[in-house]
Amino acid sequence: MTAAEVAAGLGLSVAVVERGRAGGDCLWTGCVPSKALVAAAAAAHQARTAGAFGLPSASTDADLGAVWRRMRAVRDDIAEGDDDPARFEALGVRVWRGDATVTGPEEVTITDEHGGVSAVEARVILLCTGGRPVTPAIDGLADVGFLTTETVFELEEVPRRVVFIGGGPVSVELAQAFQRLGIVSTVLHSGDRLLARDEPELVDELVSTLAAEGVELCCNVDVVRVEPGPVVVGRVAGIERRWQADTVVVAVGRQPNVDGLGLDAVGVATGEQGVVVDSHGRTTVPSIYAAGDVSGGEMFTHAAAHQAAVAVRDAFYPGRGQAGAVVPWATFTDPALAHAGLTVAEARGRFGDRRVRVHRWSLEHNDRARTDGTTGGIVLVERTGLRGRRLVGAHVLARGAGEVINELVLAIERGMSVADLGSVVHVYPTIATSLQQLGGRAAVERAHRYRWLLKRAGRRSWRR
Repeated sequence: MTAAEVAAGLGLSVAVVERGRAGGDCLWTGCVPSKALVAAAAAAHQARTAGAFGLPSASTDADLGAVWRRMRAVRDDIAEGDDDPARFEALGVRVWRGDATVTGPEEVTITDEHGGVSAVEARVILLCTGGRPVTPAIDGLADVGFLTTETVFELEEVPRRVVFIGGGPVSVELAQAFQRLGIVSTVLHSGDRLLARDEPELVDELVSTLAAEGVELCCNVDVVRVEPGPVVVGRVAGIERRWQADTVVVAVGRQPNVDGLGLDAVGVATGEQGVVVDSHGRTTVPSIYAAGDVSGGEMFTHAAAHQAAVAVRDAFYPGRGQAGAVVPWATFTDPALAHAGLTVAEARGRFGDRRVRVHRWSLEHNDRARTDGTTGGIVLVERTGLRGRRLVGAHVLARGAGEVINELVLAIERGMSVADLGSVVHVYPTIATSLQQLGGRAAVERAHRYRWLLKRAGRRSWRR
């Protein structure tokens, strides 16, 4: 959809083929419905904990059916507005409904919803078929039944006890939301850390918050089978454990949708991560590009949109679109956890311990966090070298972390140092004020290294 809008805006002739619902994973089974549930859960939590602010607390049970209906209403509203195929048709985009197969380097064969077959020629073909949830090979899972992100938002009867298999952002985000809505939630993860790609010290703080709210978080769990009930059976340190549930939600990753596209026949290479592409989205066939989950990489809506725009630019305009951009992400728990660039361990592994400086700031020193009664922290990772210092990683645990991280992405992209952040005036009181405080502290520390210059300058001035 992003590519079609960009290309149409450039005056190109554009066609889009969709066999399902326009809007894709983000609208129907990802970002939009999950954030609608997160918002409802936050409202329930605020009502329940209002006593901390001197207000009467409300501990009534949530009307889960109404919560799910509102989520679907929000989703439908977006589908009828910004994501409506009619809006794209008004931009001049030809929207086909049906199945598409690549039948040549510049040809796509479409079988429409009425069974008609059409061969469409195009100078450039862009594959945006996305991905789907991975189903793990666990004995009894298919027999008992389970939910994924493609089905959990379609529930007609909301369960009271849920076991999540997987310890990534989807499980952690939904588990907290479900728990706040009165659904007892357990997360089972095979690894030794939840949210393994995020900064560990901030993950540990988030885990403590989730545990305090009642979410059961279990790592190093080898799930061996699922029994009727359902009951999830796993081993922890060789000891068998059992978790009773009303529903099991599987969220162990995604796989690209490459089947049935005819890619092998036209010479488009694929691998375990999906369609093989270069940094600009071009496949092994020069006229065919791919963007989003189908080509692996960072599986986020914003990453897919950026890749799509880069592909259109690369295909039709002199010069090349910006490739290799820093892709941030956020897990929308409360507090939210946002990530950009390298973690501390990644930076030290790449540059060495002596060339990495880590800046930490607890939100205990942030006035906005104090007024809001929230916790969290900021970790900034800086590389030192012959050309000075530059920010290479940024990690924020705070309410609104997904908003705060965008400034830090720009700082990483522009090669700024942490001290540079101190020269930017931030609105007070905000969480982002801590970035200015961190930058100011870094600038002062740097000035102390050169204080002998200040003394000499002071003596010369006095003698005059």
